[in-house]
Amino acid sequence: MASSGHRPPRRVVITGLGAVTSIGTGAAEFLGGLRSGRSGVKPITSFDTTGYAHANGCEIDDFDPAQWIEHGDPEELGRASQFSVAAARMAVADAGLDLEELRARRVLVSVGTTDGESRDLDALTERQLRQGPEDLPAVVARRSSAGLLSSSVVRELELVDVEAVTIATACAAGNYAIGSGFDAIRSGEADVALSGGADAVCRKTFTGFYRLGTIAPEVSQPFDVDRKGILTGEGAGVLLMESLESALARGADIYAEVLGYGLNCDAHHPVAPDQDSLAACIELAHRNAGVKPEDIDFISAHGTGTKANDVTEAGAIRQVFATPPPTVSIKSMLGHTMGAASALASAACALAIKEGFIPPTINHRRTDPECGLDPVPNRARTAEVRIVQNNALAFAGNNAVLILGAYRDDPRAGRADPGQPDA
Repeated sequence: MASSGHRPPRRVVITGLGAVTSIGTGAAEFLGGLRSGRSGVKPITSFDTTGYAHANGCEIDDFDPAQWIEHGDPEELGRASQFSVAAARMAVADAGLDLEELRARRVLVSVGTTDGESRDLDALTERQLRQGPEDLPAVVARRSSAGLLSSSVVRELELVDVEAVTIATACAAGNYAIGSGFDAIRSGEADVALSGGADAVCRKTFTGFYRLGTIAPEVSQPFDVDRKGILTGEGAGVLLMESLESALARGADIYAEVLGYGLNCDAHHPVAPDQDSLAACIELAHRNAGVKPEDIDFISAHGTGTKANDVTEAGAIRQVFATPPPTVSIKSMLGHTMGAASALASAACALAIKEGFIPPTINHRRTDPECGLDPVPNRARTAEVRIVQNNALAFAGNNAVLILGAYRDDPRAGRADPGQPDA
């Protein structure tokens, strides 16, 4: 029997989006890029690519950190932290939340990442190899900590009652961070969460994937029979989440409701995904969100464009869904933005729900029969979007599946009865 002081879990909604991407910065530009199927692909310029047979990527070439960083010198932050701060500022502004009001609330800042500030670590390593360890630039060494991806947001927004965490679960880290924000608001531990992911293109990660033979020579083609691998990208996605009660009280515009998520880690293989484990994670997310497979209007897939990922992910989807819904990969446009990937995909899902469309999978010629999915090839599709599933897979078997839904007055409309979240 619940005590008289028991309060049911709070509903959690997304009221602000921040996006720094190679196809547009800010919610409006990002939306335009998704709708039009814009490509962010261009030759990599952030490091010397001499010796690589091919070196395309999805870098951001029009980002000015000084536009977003007001408290402190932007040069004191690495590129990933600059992205994180900018996306957080955008999300707060987009939510229409006054900074003084935000500072009076309990806030969680959770940022996921794969590489942290590996771009700076690359530079420090190169300099040490060339010149020795005696003359390393102190400012670069100071800003190379991954913890700055979240703590820099706190400093920039001058938050007081705040917890800041950086989550390093590789390419599923964005969804992990959003899940942590959802939990904090749902339980009443925080009033507002700024949650997402950030990463910058770096030599270390590009070279790692290149040596694995998984860098595509030209473009990313998820689920295409002729796909050849990933392209590394960069950017940040941050969601501002708050309780439904808070959003309604201040008349906020609601993008979507966070219905629930599922996490698991099979640790089956260092790099290869496991179909059964991913299927189990999808089922867990459905149970926690109180939805059924037939409720899902489209899936935002991890969809890297590698042979192993796409076939395995498609197999897991077919294992859960009798008839899979449209399944898209925005990595075809953005490249693989590592720790930012699922956060930017979550932002895309929220925009799709709000604006009534399904983003396309671009560069698509012919769907691999072994995948057997509808990837919404090349052109966005107008649709009523009520519930979306966002998949994230990572090395070492880290899976994270997030479920977003259109906000409705009746939380059970069109959904199964949600139970208590499973572990």
